Amino acid sequence: MSSRPIGVLDSGVGGISVLKHIHALLPHENLMYVADSKYAPYGNKTPEEITARCMTIADFLIAQNVKALVVACNTATAAAIDAMRETYDLPGLNFPIIGMEPAVKPAAEASKNGIIGVLATVGTLKSAQFAALLESYGRNVKVVTQACVGLVECIERGELDTPETKALIRQYTAPLLAEGADTIVLGCTHYPFVKDAIREIVGEEISLIDTGAAVAKQLKRQLEEKGLLSTSRQKAEVHFWTNSEAENAEQVTEKLWGKHVEEHRL
Repeated sequence: MSSRPIGVLDSGVGGISVLKHIHALLPHENLMYVADSKYAPYGNKTPEEITARCMTIADFLIAQNVKALVVACNTATAAAIDAMRETYDLPGLNFPIIGMEPAVKPAAEASKNGIIGVLATVGTLKSAQFAALLESYGRNVKVVTQACVGLVECIERGELDTPETKALIRQYTAPLLAEGADTIVLGCTHYPFVKDAIREIVGEEISLIDTGAAVAKQLKRQLEEKGLLSTSRQKAEVHFWTNSEAENAEQVTEKLWGKHVEEHRL
């Protein structure tokens, strides 16, 4: 079991930001990444639609003999993680399923003035999971939320610093800054890829927080607990799949991953 790969899935290419953290922390673990780009973004879909997509991808990855699943998408986690665990993480199966959630708790701890902003998709902000996060960790801070319609699509196209992308970032960060937020949560795995553009617009004094590193650490903890950590010292292989209909899909993946990839079409 320990030699099997880890499956990572997202609505598109955003989860590559999480994949990078996993690969850096666990360099000897083989990884399989699926971008469901044909159906991105998930933020405007119903929980039922999102769950159906996640189950389809999970079935594919499990057929590839993965030993764990990482749902590298906040919206998918909110909609589907419970159903996925009920289906796949059954007692005795020793099969960890790791999800994401916006970093409200660390943001609340990092904020100096008690005002935090959250950039996320509509689906994430409407979810019961996000409401529970605010109930647990947002009581002693002011939380200003902003849905970022259209930003995922820009990143899916590899447009990280175009005028259109920067205009959206300026539009969506303005209400947070107007409310005095000193800390901004990047509540979608796509958003770290425009972190430099966000930083340019909001300034150096604003803290930007995402959860990729925390997810990688949680994955490592669960693999250790279940005796599933790879014992290999060979360089890990990372395989990419996509159902994107864009002709430049592989080029976008390479741009975000930072090195050459051979992407398989689903």
